[in-house]
Amino acid sequence: MVPCYFENLGRRDYRSVWDLQEKTLELVKDAKMEGRTGMNRLFFVEHEPVFTVGRSGKDSNMLAGEAILQAKHAEFIHVDRGGDVTYHGPGQIVGYPVFNLEELGLGVKAYVDAIEESIIRTMAMYGISCERLAGATGVWIEPHSSRARKICAIGVKCSRYVTMHGFALNVNTDLSYFKMINPCGFTDKGVTSMAQELGAEVDFPQVQAKLLSVMAEVFHLDIIEY
Repeated sequence: MVPCYFENLGRRDYRSVWDLQEKTLELVKDAKMEGRTGMNRLFFVEHEPVFTVGRSGKDSNMLAGEAILQAKHAEFIHVDRGGDVTYHGPGQIVGYPVFNLEELGLGVKAYVDAIEESIIRTMAMYGISCERLAGATGVWIEPHSSRARKICAIGVKCSRYVTMHGFALNVNTDLSYFKMINPCGFTDKGVTSMAQELGAEVDFPQVQAKLLSVMAEVFHLDIIEY
């Protein structure tokens, strides 16, 4: 088991948590260079409404102008993760692992696979059947049909095999915000949430707790809450 310090940040704006991630990334990288282990961190957060676009993304996939963004009290931020445009907001579990992949014995692809596996297992606890879709990172429902829809987006950055950024699981998310973008660059696939799939709002803290437990199992983590 690999030690991992976990913190639930509650509801926070995007920029302050991005800054926290970057500072944590440097701490974990420094520890790694000095041969120290046990510095892995995992943050859960609910963001205020924000659209982010990754390094390989296109601004044209942001369909709303500045006036609409202001009316919806949402920001639009360019970030240094992989992937295209996505939305973060209330009712969504955003997870930011700052992991030393060498300590976990994982390559980047295996790391992303493990995030997907954690989401798939957690959704199965609620009777929601999810799958992967080749060439489209994230977790999907009915991915090979005309009703393909994403329930969890993933976009990561890796520096010296230490990770930041992460995943966004739609629990009780207001899906109307996704109509303002081509989610992850797709124009032919939809977005969904646990609430939409189950027909009712879900106990948010319960999902957080279940997901944390599953991630500990999948990544072989000894979770230390602080």
